[in-house]
Amino acid sequence: MSQDSAAPDAASSPPRLSIWKDRAFWGMTVTQFLGALNDNIFKQLVLLLCVDLARQGRTDRQGIATILFALPFILGSGFSGFLADKWSKRSIVVGCKIAEVMIAALGMAAFAGMERIPDSGIWLPIAVLALMGAHSTVFGPAKFGILPELFDDRDLPRVNGVILMTTFLAIILALPLAGSLKMMFEGRVWMASTTCLVVASLGVVTSLMVRRTPVAHPGLQFEPASLFVHPTTWRALVRQRGLLAVVIVLSVFWMTGGIVYPNVTNAVGKIQMGLNDERTGLLAACTGLGILVGCVLAGWLSHSRFNAKLVRIGGWGIVVSLALLAIPGSDVRPVVEAAGAEPVQPPAAVGVVPPAELADPPLPVVHRQPFLGLAGTAIALVAVGFFAGVFTVPLQVFLQARAPHDQKGRVIGVMNLCNWLGIASAGFLYQLFQWIFVGIFRAPLNLLYLGAAIVILPVLLLYHPQDESLQETRAESAV
Repeated sequence: MSQDSAAPDAASSPPRLSIWKDRAFWGMTVTQFLGALNDNIFKQLVLLLCVDLARQGRTDRQGIATILFALPFILGSGFSGFLADKWSKRSIVVGCKIAEVMIAALGMAAFAGMERIPDSGIWLPIAVLALMGAHSTVFGPAKFGILPELFDDRDLPRVNGVILMTTFLAIILALPLAGSLKMMFEGRVWMASTTCLVVASLGVVTSLMVRRTPVAHPGLQFEPASLFVHPTTWRALVRQRGLLAVVIVLSVFWMTGGIVYPNVTNAVGKIQMGLNDERTGLLAACTGLGILVGCVLAGWLSHSRFNAKLVRIGGWGIVVSLALLAIPGSDVRPVVEAAGAEPVQPPAAVGVVPPAELADPPLPVVHRQPFLGLAGTAIALVAVGFFAGVFTVPLQVFLQARAPHDQKGRVIGVMNLCNWLGIASAGFLYQLFQWIFVGIFRAPLNLLYLGAAIVILPVLLLYHPQDESLQETRAESAV
């Protein structure tokens, strides 16, 4: 091993404090929590505005916004992984938090500009959303790559469980909070986005609590291949047993999640069920609540092992829960607007029964309700989230332990690239499923959940991992 790549491994470092007493643990946990909170407040504000356009009979641009948010991850994950291996991961974390403050300020300006351009102004906050995606692209490899450098192997499952738990705790809070802020500052969304500026500023402070770790590969030279995925990183993915399979499985998982969360749930809540912004956010947050519990349980059950049984249970639980959500009901709901509100026009492909424009005399627009109803849908979304947490924590831990030490940043960069290829594909699939299920077959919107279940089903049929010790996993990665 060269001197450049001889950074000490977490497993061979002197014993550390309990993670609960470790200042760096709390600094990293709170920093990523605030980052996830900020991303999701801003993103949900944009997506709710897109749904508002759909309710006025215009195109639902949630899928396009999702694609543009994911595009920087696709174009920049390889280079971000290179930076995480060449530079101090702690410096990248702090630098990203400073950049987040500036992006939040741009978001305020974009919302203010949108209100002055009613017809096409939505593209301004969508553009800032893409910029926020670029910021998160750089942050991701440093965030996940620093964990094995900060903590011992035995702590990694628990640390990952807490990190993922707090990420989705942020989503639980962000989605209804975004809805409440939008309702509170109706017509002045730029004021609602001041919350993002405050949260970003707090993130700068907490990032300073993260301690420095040795640079993984300080002599790493830039090559054009580093802009995407370097051939040596591809070789590491292929040679390390099971590593490439985990990257592919996580990509498909996020493709499924990108369809469901929050795009379909936003549309089902606001259009099919007729909920307001706040209640739609609460409905979407149910998935985050389930993930929170699932992540904690998976981290606790994993101990110091890659627990393959949890992956199988979580995957099949996701499919069953999504299938239940997709069952259409027989009840219909007339679209009734509050006094003084603009009348809702039936958007293209939202599953109205019967089509109001074909009725003679004209009939009110109605929407078939999900079979589970509001309470049942909320419970099923919690179940989707719970099984998603159980599914993803063991895979995340396996990838961190299996990746070679001097390439962790780049391997995690590849994971981010593949995950966001999945999420970008989810934007296309959301539009495609809406066109097929709702536009052609005039099915209710909740049938889109079935499309998401179909996407992840091949993974469950073809991927059959085995249990193994994380110490053995790390030993193999060092060979």
